Amino acid sequence: MPALCRSCLTSFDSGARCPVCRSPRILSHPELFSLSIAHMDCDAFYASVEKRDNPDLRDKPVIVGGGTRGVVSTCCYIARISGVRSAMPMFQALKLCPGAVVIKPRMQAYVEVSRAIRAMMDDLTPAIEPLSLDEAFLDLTGTARLHGAPPAVMLARLVQRMETELGISGSIGLSHNKFLAKIASDLDKPRGFSVIGRAETQAFLEPKPVRIIWGVGTATQAALEKAGIRTIADLLRWDRADLTARFGQMGERLWHLARGEDRRRVSRDEKMKSISKETTFNEDTADADLLDGHLWRLAVQVADRAKAKDLAGRTVTLKLKRADFSQITRRHSLTEPTQIADRIYREARALFDLVPKGAAYRLIGVGIADLAPGASADQSNDLLDPSAATRSRAEQATDAIRARFGKDAIIKGRALR
Repeated sequence: MPALCRSCLTSFDSGARCPVCRSPRILSHPELFSLSIAHMDCDAFYASVEKRDNPDLRDKPVIVGGGTRGVVSTCCYIARISGVRSAMPMFQALKLCPGAVVIKPRMQAYVEVSRAIRAMMDDLTPAIEPLSLDEAFLDLTGTARLHGAPPAVMLARLVQRMETELGISGSIGLSHNKFLAKIASDLDKPRGFSVIGRAETQAFLEPKPVRIIWGVGTATQAALEKAGIRTIADLLRWDRADLTARFGQMGERLWHLARGEDRRRVSRDEKMKSISKETTFNEDTADADLLDGHLWRLAVQVADRAKAKDLAGRTVTLKLKRADFSQITRRHSLTEPTQIADRIYREARALFDLVPKGAAYRLIGVGIADLAPGASADQSNDLLDPSAATRSRAEQATDAIRARFGKDAIIKGRALR
């Protein structure tokens, strides 16, 4: 069986130890040298950067996140032993791990490390699809002749370089499509390298819970369980038409992924077409005040991302999903692009006011589309809303305060609903 030593990168036939350096860090798989779609995910990225830059934190639980009203951006593996997880409310995380060292995010430091990792990836292949600062898909198809080694060897070399040159570890998932590569990268963290081959795909997937599917969150999992679907094997028993009728586009997607089918290509720096944020509730709600609070928070998140990308949108979108998974989408085109949270919120709220009252929703989302450069945003004065310019200047001042003192330094009242 093909094998690779992850310590010295020697290729050989299978064995418990490397015949050259005697390392036990051996990766063996029948399809090891024939697969080329990979997912690289840094291990607890923000926390790892903090520990690298401050060695005193090495053996301490570290949480990177906001204040008591904020959430956990990420945490180290020591904190995870106590049950701390990303996106967990900070007060809950500190109850689970009271001795944790809490650090405010240093985005510029993380961006610099991310760029260095991206440069290392560029040395391997032009087909890179970043998902965030700390993870990306890579397609190394056809690169073996260029590098004189199969993709598996080059990927092992990548994470080795990350550790020696940047002090950051990462985990690799290698398979025949993006869906399986992403699953594989999470199988053996930290410093993992897992492979899912074509021949084993169905046997690997069948016993797995449906939550292993990327995009199946708590709410979707609960809806699937109501239909008696708890594992991939349960999904395989459903007819394609029945799944689609019950769950819409999600059902169609689940039918394919349950069979390990994913035809999406790894696309390099695909032009962003829209920016959106959404939230799924633990329980369906028709509370207008609660929904309004979420509209504002989502608008702020969309605006923050647009400003970070130096983009603006000419169209504001509102997305609502009912308890039965039926979806409402509303759009409104503006006279000029915007990246101002206040304007995005007001447009989304106007769209929300047009939908039937009293309905309960499981999901709400806000977005902007028809993107344009940020320099073209919010140029003219709105004669129908003379206070718009004042609110825009107030938001710019708020942005400056949040940039200096943290995102929770100043919060609008409606955000607390």
